[in-house]
Amino acid sequence: MTINSIGFVGTGAITEAMVRGLLAEPAYASEIHVSPRSAHIAATLAAEFASVRIAGDNQTVVDRSDMVFLAIRPQIAEEVVRALSFRTGQTIVSLVAATERQAVLDWIGADINLVQAIPLPFVAQRQGVTAIYPANATIAALFDTLGTAVQCQSRKEYDLLAAASAVMSTYFGVMESITGWLEKSGLERAKGQAYIAPLFASLAQKANNPCNEPFSALSREFATKGGLNEQVLSDFDRKGGLAALTAALDGVLARIEGRNS
Repeated sequence: MTINSIGFVGTGAITEAMVRGLLAEPAYASEIHVSPRSAHIAATLAAEFASVRIAGDNQTVVDRSDMVFLAIRPQIAEEVVRALSFRTGQTIVSLVAATERQAVLDWIGADINLVQAIPLPFVAQRQGVTAIYPANATIAALFDTLGTAVQCQSRKEYDLLAAASAVMSTYFGVMESITGWLEKSGLERAKGQAYIAPLFASLAQKANNPCNEPFSALSREFATKGGLNEQVLSDFDRKGGLAALTAALDGVLARIEGRNS
């Protein structure tokens, strides 16, 4: 399936990742229109892909696209979206973080088809998992092309997955902490990083298996009784690591749901 024309209002890192994924062979779109903001990214994409067009402004992106992605920072989203005119029946996908669907509908003020999505940078390699809400066969097919789509049946499901996706920086932060500890303890940083990166990659591959083995079972499998892995997990839990992670997720969810300032 190929969509004739896709547009992106906002040309940041996620837009770049999605465009690269969509235009990898076989291409998913005949034309992609990008806004002129973040001129370097827009110019790079246009130079690399013949089907990328740099629009003169955001309204031109909307006018020339069958499907429009709102890839805008939440701090400026309302101002940008309210200034645009959308066609009745047009398909709009909001990538605006921590923003209620009803708020985006109010900003748009037209009878459009609105879906929310949380694409991650890995869509550039067509390896990303993307939560969408509400369920939509067309949008799910697009994100299945870019990896895997998870169609949420409720706003709560979508908000929970949005909160879970906020652990990416922490994931790399843990890797950095371990690498830093190795370096401080006498191991060359490059050698530590060369060991830690594939270790974590292998663990992720083990978790992402067709058997759907519970993470708790994997944790037990890798924690030999009285062994080193069991010791680290026990210390991490006893000293508040797991509690801190849970509290952080609770805080992110509260922010997403608008329960804190």
